[in-house]
Amino acid sequence: MAEWLYEAGIGETRAALVDGDTILEARIERDGQGPRVGAVVAARLAEAGKSPVVTLDWPGAPSASLTGLSPSLSIGAALTVEITRMALRERGRDKPARAQIAKAEAAIGDGPDLLARIVASGLPVTELRPTDPDRLEQAGWSELIDRVRTGHWPFDGGALWVDATPAMVLIDIDGAGDASTLAKAGARAALAVIRCCDIGGSIGIDFPSLPDRAVRHAVDATVDAMLSPPFERTAVNGFGFMQIVRRRERPSLVEQICLDPTATDAALLLRQAERAVGAGPLTLTARPGLTDYLAARPEWIAVLQSRTGRPVALVADTAVKGAGHAQ
Repeated sequence: MAEWLYEAGIGETRAALVDGDTILEARIERDGQGPRVGAVVAARLAEAGKSPVVTLDWPGAPSASLTGLSPSLSIGAALTVEITRMALRERGRDKPARAQIAKAEAAIGDGPDLLARIVASGLPVTELRPTDPDRLEQAGWSELIDRVRTGHWPFDGGALWVDATPAMVLIDIDGAGDASTLAKAGARAALAVIRCCDIGGSIGIDFPSLPDRAVRHAVDATVDAMLSPPFERTAVNGFGFMQIVRRRERPSLVEQICLDPTATDAALLLRQAERAVGAGPLTLTARPGLTDYLAARPEWIAVLQSRTGRPVALVADTAVKGAGHAQ
């Protein structure tokens, strides 16, 4: 039976829905990502008109676009709003959160965190500690992060190339051999990636050219059977393209990993450091940009020292690539 594996990491919580040693879904939640979906936040109206904007009473005073605003309210008015979509990062731009006017009885507070959401799924949840066997790694956590980074997802008979563009997430199905066989296998692989990475919004899947109408209908049926509703889609056209639109409430794993590589490497290095064996000082060696990022977050270093019982030192090394190493 599938179960959730959950880790309360430093600077990041992470969870994977695993079936045996296969990761079906992967989720991360990082410090500083802003109020979650369902958060009820005090705010002030910053812009009125057709596209109202509020400034949230939240660290950093982020903005949010607002729906359901009474036209009688003027700039500066105090409001209570509910977050309906978190802030999103896209290549070349960031999108503010979306909010609506909160119900009168709503209490100020953040929305459900990652642990609460996976518990609400009704599936078993196992909370992992750094001293436990590394079941996440056994299921392929690092390999999954690498696949998301590169955008390359091999499957039997071909591979997917996944890229998050400002317009949509594009999934290209690449391979040789019979187009019908490749399209059907690629559809299953693409839908598994969409589920695993919680990809929402507009998604384009580029199949091989499929002039055979029956094959296109078979691909359509595969999407309908494998993708959890609600969603909308076009039929696969003769050139092999399908567009899917899904609800998008939070950043996907692709966006989190690929568009914030320093935060990704920091989480990987801190995870490695929590599991480092030995005694005495714990040295984290990484590229200068990453050590600067960690040095600017002394509270994370303090938690690492508390969890390991070892003093922590940061060492910058321009020759080190990726997440660096801890020993």
